[in-house]
Amino acid sequence: MTINDLGAAAAARVEAVAAGGHLDDLMARMAGCYCRWEPRASAKKYVRALMSDLPRKNCWTITEHAGDATPGRMQHLLEAAKWDTMAAMAAIRGFVCDHLDDGDAVAILDESGQEKKGNATVGVKRQYVGCAGRVSNAINVVYCNFAVKTGHALVGARPYLPREWATDADRRARARVPEELAFATKPQLGRQILADLHTEDRLPPWVTGDEVYGGDPNLRAWLESTGTGYVLAIFESTRVAFTRAGTARADDALKMLIAADWVIESCGAGSKGERRYAWAWIATADPHRHLLIRRSLVPNAKGIREVAFYLCFAPEGHRVTPRTLTRSRRPPPIPLHQLIPLTVAEVKRLINLFTRSRHSISHHMHWHIWRHRHQARARWFHYRARLKRQ
Repeated sequence: MTINDLGAAAAARVEAVAAGGHLDDLMARMAGCYCRWEPRASAKKYVRALMSDLPRKNCWTITEHAGDATPGRMQHLLEAAKWDTMAAMAAIRGFVCDHLDDGDAVAILDESGQEKKGNATVGVKRQYVGCAGRVSNAINVVYCNFAVKTGHALVGARPYLPREWATDADRRARARVPEELAFATKPQLGRQILADLHTEDRLPPWVTGDEVYGGDPNLRAWLESTGTGYVLAIFESTRVAFTRAGTARADDALKMLIAADWVIESCGAGSKGERRYAWAWIATADPHRHLLIRRSLVPNAKGIREVAFYLCFAPEGHRVTPRTLTRSRRPPPIPLHQLIPLTVAEVKRLINLFTRSRHSISHHMHWHIWRHRHQARARWFHYRARLKRQ
């Protein structure tokens, strides 16, 4: 190993120790959420197993990883143990914000689902689920992600309870749905999470989300009432007040634009390189509100350049202009020696160094460095290939 390799190995070891310390901090914050010490101890084992690289995570494999002789305690934790879910979320929210908030955070609303086979899981029904990209028998949960330049983490979640579930007393009783859990739309659930952040004085200055949330005028009005800026996707048919005389559809704004109104800008790096689009910025009758239009540079399979619309609100003290939308240049190639930031999967592997005894630390450090170098090399060649095609 070279001096650089030894330095990287030492840094990785420090990261692993820090991760273990953060887990202890998080579980200490959640200690008051449990009525007894047994489920609190099982919860820490459960979280550690979830962060591991177990190829298959179920109650049996998690229990084996935790070192218990039988799955009884873990099954009790997941099925019958009493603990305060909302207090646990608040503890996690505080942990995330304390460690990540750099004063320039963004709250991102979105939902995610999971397909189910039966009809007993709370909230299950035939509905659109994003992970499958289709209507399926599934559940949905609304999440809020707290994002900064250096990382991101979830700070809240609300299960979506369909109306037919909320109004069926027998079904609720069989599934042990809490009485306080009532029907609410996804934007309303998102607002509940943001309200928790606002109450704790942790609501970031900017919020974003897709059309499900941007299309709800009540959510937009609530954000404006709290002085929170937003960039929310809206449907092309959404009415926008371009002048004081009246409103027009968002996609009518395309008729107002000429070629010079569009600028090319990246919205950040993705798994396949920089995500570059054409953008147009249109003022409305209100100086605090603007319409942002994003258009794909490459046609889709049907030969159409996809267009997305975003309604933007900048509160008092924030002056937003076509800002920021400067004409971009081609990004320089990424030097091979620059390793990519730690991924979630890599953090899991580092944490697992505490529980493994089959191989030496130097063995695992070798693989840690090898993966980072391989990923950096792959990214460098991918960027170079994209530049040649442009």
